[in-house]
Amino acid sequence: MFLSVLDLFKVGVGPSSSHTMGPMVAAERFLDALRAAPFQAHGLRASLHGSLAFTGVGHATDRAVILGLAGFSPATYDASRAEETLTHINGTARIEAPGLGTLRFDPKTDLVFDYDHPLPGHANGMIVMATDPQGDVILQETYYSVGGGFVMTANELAAGRDHDDGPPVPYPFKSAAQMLDMAARSGKSIAQMKRANEIGRIGTERLDSGLARIWQVMNDCIDRGLEAEGILPGGLNVRRRARAIHEKLQAERGMNLTAPHVINDWMSTYAMAVNEENAAGGQVVTAPTNGAAGVVPAVIRYWLDHVPGARAARVDEFLLTAAAIGGLVKFNASISGAEAGCQAEVGSASAMAAAGLCAVLGGTPEQIENAAEIALEHHLGMTCDPVKGLVQVPCIERNGLGAIKAVSAASLALRGDGQHFVPLDSAIETMRQVGADMHEKYKETSLGGLAVNIPNC
Repeated sequence: MFLSVLDLFKVGVGPSSSHTMGPMVAAERFLDALRAAPFQAHGLRASLHGSLAFTGVGHATDRAVILGLAGFSPATYDASRAEETLTHINGTARIEAPGLGTLRFDPKTDLVFDYDHPLPGHANGMIVMATDPQGDVILQETYYSVGGGFVMTANELAAGRDHDDGPPVPYPFKSAAQMLDMAARSGKSIAQMKRANEIGRIGTERLDSGLARIWQVMNDCIDRGLEAEGILPGGLNVRRRARAIHEKLQAERGMNLTAPHVINDWMSTYAMAVNEENAAGGQVVTAPTNGAAGVVPAVIRYWLDHVPGARAARVDEFLLTAAAIGGLVKFNASISGAEAGCQAEVGSASAMAAAGLCAVLGGTPEQIENAAEIALEHHLGMTCDPVKGLVQVPCIERNGLGAIKAVSAASLALRGDGQHFVPLDSAIETMRQVGADMHEKYKETSLGGLAVNIPNC
């Protein structure tokens, strides 16, 4: 099992990795398939199913699909050009698809929100079609947005999660138990094993430059969020709070009467800054998803700004360790809120952040595994119930609490010797089982929980 740190941490656009980034990527992939086809298309259609239908408007899924069909990519998203493109498509019912010319596409009729026919492979399903001059379908593909911006066709999903066509890696662990065994036998840290695997696949230069970009985008996102004010889009009239809280915290710095627990407010503010940017459609890094994008950067920023001895040169070690844990969660359970609730998003992010922090604070592989387990265990059962389908309430604050839990988990693990009762593998499997048993209305459809008990207007 190999999942690159540069795939788990992806630069993209808000508000959702599974509902915005994934559908945009799926539409891009369909254009690639259409360009390789032996016939000429005249029109495009798409249908959204399951959670993509129920919360699609709140998550900007409709916009993402249209822009993907127009050649947009999450990693290079240009907001001003996107608005111009959407205006043109809505006004002309035509899409200028790169390499395919002008194709018929009327957003009012050719993009369907199908609430009645969920697709069998995953809660986030969509079908993209190309049509001939008479409107008959000449090419069709089913895509699943499986969380974190990852997209699979129906055939790829059926091939199974074990499918990996790449060359072998030196430390191919598929479970935390295997990871710890390899660490013990090799004498290497989790980050060192992960680095060796990455270099075997993508090379040192690409890895180092990619990690540097990941942290730069994460840190810039925090800074933008700490400066921005105003009301978030979507109709809930949620006010940005990170800047005001940050200003108060800065004013209190150095005061003798400041309570120790105020450090939690710093962590929460860093996380909220990221998720307010995400809610506004800004540039974020999936960590492992957009909905949970604030946890990992908030803990890194806390470590760098507030922990004596922290050095920016070790951020790579943090990210590689976190990615090793995130890969285990994705491979053995899920990072998709639509599939397993928010335990799969913020819970996974908190486990990743706890592991990364434990590593840079000197933790052994056993302590790191313990930190991840503690953080994940205490998110088990958490539902995904965004009010009005927006990644705002309770998502923004939830990232702050996920960061606090991550730091607490790392600290507890470092107080022990790595021996503990519940293995990380058991916590991951429990999360998978709980997600499978969880009622669909508590998994990102906004049909249960807070989403139906808070006024939406």
